[in-house]
Amino acid sequence: MKKILLLFCLIAIADVCGFAQDNQILVTPQWLNDHLKDPNLVVLQPNFLQFEYDKEHIAGARYLWPGWLAPDSPKGSFNAPDPKQATEILRKLGISNNSRVVLCHVRSEVSVTARMFLTLENLGLRGQVLFLNGGLEAWKKAGYPVTKDMPVVKKGKMKVKPGSLLVDKDYVLKNLNSGVVVDARMQRFYDGEPTGNPRDGHITGAKNIPYPDMLDAANMFKPDDQLQAYFTPAIPDKSKEVLTYCFIGQTASVVYMAGRILGYDMKLYDGSLQEWSRMENLPMEVTRK
Repeated sequence: MKKILLLFCLIAIADVCGFAQDNQILVTPQWLNDHLKDPNLVVLQPNFLQFEYDKEHIAGARYLWPGWLAPDSPKGSFNAPDPKQATEILRKLGISNNSRVVLCHVRSEVSVTARMFLTLENLGLRGQVLFLNGGLEAWKKAGYPVTKDMPVVKKGKMKVKPGSLLVDKDYVLKNLNSGVVVDARMQRFYDGEPTGNPRDGHITGAKNIPYPDMLDAANMFKPDDQLQAYFTPAIPDKSKEVLTYCFIGQTASVVYMAGRILGYDMKLYDGSLQEWSRMENLPMEVTRK
């Protein structure tokens, strides 16, 4: 009886460890290679231009054009997708509600892939989206093969459930004092260097965590302790909700992901300064030197 109980405990511990590993955000090429044939795993390669995907991709990976899930419109750039259209797109990609999705970026296109990460989480897959750290270059550097073969995709059964990870200007204005607003742009733009927007500087009271600092020279997310060193001075209270923004809602997705990796409660202001700087009633300031 004791042996059976011990075996049960060991199995339970193994399941917990496996669950913890499976719920991490960043994965390595080796992890992906080991899980590539998992029945519910879907690999997506976002590319602005499809010919790059056609040239090379991981076997079984599907092509994701960012415009499908972050369309431009007269209201601004990189908007939330229409739920019905998003449902059809995800189903065509073979995604269901029980899928685990691995995103694989190419070269330095981390920010647009991070925006796809955020979007998929916001469409009902939070906790089921993984990110190949280093992307396709890390995969090839590790010695794993790529292909030109197009995958045969079985249509998924995804039912989109839009969340609240993308917020609007009214939400930001309401939470300027209660939450933490983070400008993800490089410091010189945060300080007030002209950008072509009607107003320069940053949202009043916003902190600055530049998105390039989240990545190393190989376009990989830095280790947790290095990421934390950027977050702690700006957000000493980890229980605070964090609202990040940038120019149009793309590069701030990198800071969103870094915060998620560290366990922060992250949201993204989708209109970002493309919208905020054009509305004179919304507060902005420059860094005084």
